[in-house]
Amino acid sequence: MTTRIKLSTLWVIVMLNMGYADILSLYIPGVHEELAAFAGGTPITMLMLFGAIKIQFSIGMIYLSRVLSFRATRWANIIIGITTIIFVVGGGSLAPHYIFIASIEVLLILLIIRTAWRWKSDEDSAVSVSGRAA
Repeated sequence: MTTRIKLSTLWVIVMLNMGYADILSLYIPGVHEELAAFAGGTPITMLMLFGAIKIQFSIGMIYLSRVLSFRATRWANIIIGITTIIFVVGGGSLAPHYIFIASIEVLLILLIIRTAWRWKSDEDSAVSVSGRAA
């Protein structure tokens, strides 16, 4: 498996975990009231917009890990990985399911960052997206 496919696949797993954590969180009694209190004077819709914009970077990494140049892919995975960890930890809850899933997400993102950091050459340049030699 190429590094590009590893990175892309890890982002898919991270995104599935994020979605599932959010879905489960909707069933916690009082979560909407806590969000409103956290928002203060900011409309909740603006917080939701911020979250929607931020998540697009992580979602985009699924595709971008496969198509960006070697150098851009490395740095995008490192930078988006770090900001996503901050997003996961900073925007989380103390609910047991969230702590468990967020821990998995952070470990996976650390693996993404480590993989990108240690990636020294674009071994994928001779391999097409279908996995066959170009």
